[in-house]
Order: sequence, then C-alpha cells, then structure tokens
Amino acid sequence: MRTSQRTTVRWWRWRSNPLRRRVDVVEAWVVLAGWMLAVLGGVVAGLAAAGAVGQAVVRQRADSHRVPAVLVQDAPGPSSDRAASDRRVWGMRWTAPDGTAHRQRARVPPRAPAGSTIPVWTHRDGDLTSPPVSDGEARLHTGMGGALAGTFAGGAVLGAARLAPLGLDRRRSAQWDAEWERIDSQRGWKTG
Repeated sequence: MRTSQRTTVRWWRWRSNPLRRRVDVVEAWVVLAGWMLAVLGGVVAGLAAAGAVGQAVVRQRADSHRVPAVLVQDAPGPSSDRAASDRRVWGMRWTAPDGTAHRQRARVPPRAPAGSTIPVWTHRDGDLTSPPVSDGEARLHTGMGGALAGTFAGGAVLGAARLAPLGLDRRRSAQWDAEWERIDSQRGWKTG
C-alpha cells in the first residue's frame, strides 16, 4: 500500500506557476510589505513613545519641588462621610521656590495641629502638584506607553495591509468571471 506525502510549498506565490496571476504576486508583496512595515513601524513608534514618556517624567521631576508648608488651622479628624473624608483644609501656607508666599488648601493628615510643618510638592510657579513618579512607576509608564504605541501602530499598519487584498480579491474574481465567460462562450454553453 502506498502512502501519500504532503509537501508544504513555501514562497509559492513567487515560484513559477502557470496558474499564478499578476494579482497573486501583488498580493504576496502587499502582505510581506505589510508585515515588515508593521513590525518596523511598531518598534519605531514604541521607541518614540517610550522616549516621549521618559522625557515627560524628567520634565515633571525638574518642575516639581518639595517645600515645607505650615498648617494655619487644625485639620479635622477622620469622618465616615465620604464627602468629608477629603482630608483637605484651608490655611496651608508656604514659600514657593521663586520666593513668593502662597496660601491654598492642601491634603493633610487627619487631626494635624495648627502650626505643624507638612511637606508639599509644588510647580516652579508655586502651585500645588502631585509628587513626581518614582523610578519604578517611571519604568512602568515608559514600558507600557512604548508597548501600547507599538501595538497600536503595528495593528493599524496590519489593518491597512489586510484591506488591500480585499480589493485584489474583487479584481481576481472579476478576472475569473471574464475568463469563464470567454471559455463558456467558445464552447457554446453557459455555466451560470
């Protein structure tokens, strides 16, 4: 009994084949170029996004300053009410890096007494800001920003490359229809 062997033909669209059409070669090149551009574009977009996030982290760290603020009034104690649990009080005062005095409400520990010194983070102009991200958070933001940008850029290129063969399929079907029409009319009968 004879066993049949199945052979996998790689790069079949580029080999010499009498049934190969120009549309098949164009489709093969479009698919290959799409994958190459998706990988290359994804890497470039990911690196660019990671660099931009890294620069934003450096800028945030350079613009943020930790300054001591003095609590002017006693801070309220913890409350079970969700709106009152904000733990912000009016009456914090501090001196900005440029020497100007500021007075604004800030988040403080519950029941902090008036006159206590609490460190706050400010911009160069003296407005309150959140603390800068830590090294671990910066690495996470940079990595995730780069990965997401690379994935979206590569996906967009692959999506566009996937749409191109749809038009080629319509053209291929039109060519097949035209050939069948020519062959059927030569023999004098119609298939559909």
